[in-house]
Amino acid sequence: MRIACLLVPDLPLYAELRASPQLAGRPLVITSGPGERAEIISASPEAMQFSIRPGLTLPQARAVCPEIEVRIASPVLEQTARETLLDVALSMAPRAELAGRGSGLFLSEGAVFVDACGIESLHGTESLFASVFHARAERAGLKGFVSLAGSRGVARLAARHLSLAARFPRHPDQEEHPITQILPPDGEIAYLSPLPIDLLDPDDRTAEALTRFGIHRIRDLLRLPRRDLAARLGPGLLALVARARGEEEEPPLPHPRTTTLEEGQDLEAPLSSLESLGFVFRGLVSRLVERLDLRGLGCVELRCALQLENGARLSRRIGVASPCQDEEILLRLLRLAFERNPPPAPVESVRLLCEGIPLRREQLDLFVPRGPSPSELDETLAELGSICGEDRIGTPQVVDDHRPNAFALKPFRPRKNTSGTPKRSRATSRKKPVSNRYIKATLPGAAPPRRGPRLTMRALRPPMPADVRLTQGRPVHLHSAITRGEILNAAGPWRSTGHWWSKTAHFAVDHYDIQMRDGSVLRICFDWKMKRWQVDGVYD
Repeated sequence: MRIACLLVPDLPLYAELRASPQLAGRPLVITSGPGERAEIISASPEAMQFSIRPGLTLPQARAVCPEIEVRIASPVLEQTARETLLDVALSMAPRAELAGRGSGLFLSEGAVFVDACGIESLHGTESLFASVFHARAERAGLKGFVSLAGSRGVARLAARHLSLAARFPRHPDQEEHPITQILPPDGEIAYLSPLPIDLLDPDDRTAEALTRFGIHRIRDLLRLPRRDLAARLGPGLLALVARARGEEEEPPLPHPRTTTLEEGQDLEAPLSSLESLGFVFRGLVSRLVERLDLRGLGCVELRCALQLENGARLSRRIGVASPCQDEEILLRLLRLAFERNPPPAPVESVRLLCEGIPLRREQLDLFVPRGPSPSELDETLAELGSICGEDRIGTPQVVDDHRPNAFALKPFRPRKNTSGTPKRSRATSRKKPVSNRYIKATLPGAAPPRRGPRLTMRALRPPMPADVRLTQGRPVHLHSAITRGEILNAAGPWRSTGHWWSKTAHFAVDHYDIQMRDGSVLRICFDWKMKRWQVDGVYD
């Protein structure tokens, strides 16, 4: 086995910088909680230049650097940063797993393991793979160290050694430190032997016992017999020995199945305006799109949860017609959803969940022009819904009713090819069988079938008012906003009536199809209930 480990030693720091990139390059410290007694758990390189280290209190740090920026550790930001580590790992290989949380000196670190077997076919060498892995994590806002070894434990020990060497260098004048480490299978024990025993992260009782016996390096631990160590210090020490030797029993790295990505942020002060909330949405959507790109996924649904100042929770669910990675379109859909129904109270925290599916590339037809993008269709429908109302946007549907204007709206869904195969073009599609009627018509001496022109009526809603003059009960002249003049031909009337038992729903209408002198063909109607003429439609 070959396992790669990406380790970020100051995960709370980089989690805050992902949410607030404007703090980059400034002295920044992350504290364990509010108040002056809170301890510093992470500090930026600019703050460490003033000798600010984790473990100091906030007044001690401000004594040496009054202009430091202070942020409280956010569990939400840290959790999303850990999930981003997994996304970066899955962009390199299909098998990856987040490492467990450390303790003591390594409490603020985050690590992820990647299956590095067979990477030479893609990257050439393990060194190039480690460099690409590190660069991809740094581009995602998580700067760390990468190591490759034969087991999870050895790879994590090597990455910890890189991070400690960069934080506490032996030669202060040295500016560059290695960020990757490749351990050959036969050189792991030789590399780990001179390292301090603290890299194994033993518990306090075991660490105190090892110090009492004078064991400070891993080589000192490996020289002692296991049976005597277990008898004196307990069987728990055998796990440390197995980790140092690379002999830990480790199951294979799993295939992560979840495709739900989450980003969140706790606000420093409640926000009451949609404009301020839009800035928060932009940052969340930007980070979500970045993670979708790493995983090769597209967003098909957004779920937004708001924690309000009055203790209530507000949720919104926004569907997307096709997988989308466009930041502007997703942000526009979010804004339109909250412009129609804004939060009733100031917002204290925001959670944004994205349901993603793998992107599919479809081959375009050679003879049919490309249609509009489905993401643009979603944006158009959302804008129309915000202007006209959600109940007025959809696909017309015929209902079982005798009323001339009866119809219903159902949610608009573009037609998709559910067979899983690309649709055939007209030029390559299989021809339909020819009927016997057509064969007889095409025989020598047979007359071809006569096909008259087909008319399509455009219904006018609402119908347009009109003045109609009658002669012996037949319409002979029309005056309306569409056309005016003499009626040459009129067919009808066709009467539609119903709901006679209801005063509000009762209808009785006579329809006529007429031909005007200017060549236009219309459908007019007389409403017996309202006692007026109307133009009901136009034939094209």
